[in-house]
Amino acid sequence: MARRPSNRPTDAELEILGVLWERGPSTVREVFREISAARETGYTSVLKVMQIMTEKGALVRDESVRPQVYRAAQSRAKTQKALVKDLLERAFGGQPGNLVLAALDAKGTTPEERRAIQELLDAQDRDDDEGGAL
Repeated sequence: MARRPSNRPTDAELEILGVLWERGPSTVREVFREISAARETGYTSVLKVMQIMTEKGALVRDESVRPQVYRAAQSRAKTQKALVKDLLERAFGGQPGNLVLAALDAKGTTPEERRAIQELLDAQDRDDDEGGAL
């Protein structure tokens, strides 16, 4: 049975998206320079992955300029939300509480993060209270 292609970005694709989200629209050479500053890689490897990402619809290429400029097709927030939703369904049976508990157990939080989490929970409680009233 043939495997369906995944919409989830690979590690290499996420690395390229990270550069584009930080820098904004960029050429292959600019993306290559950012990535090669952190780890050894080849220009043609970065180019090939970016071409594949363009074919998959993850990147948009502006062909009206030379050299061509690429940008992420979706925002970081939208991509992260899709990745979390996928993980939530595949690994946690669609139970967000289990995902949050596992995340908190895997890595500690700062007091600021705990306050932000509590504020989010409080806001959800208020929304639930308001939604239940007639």
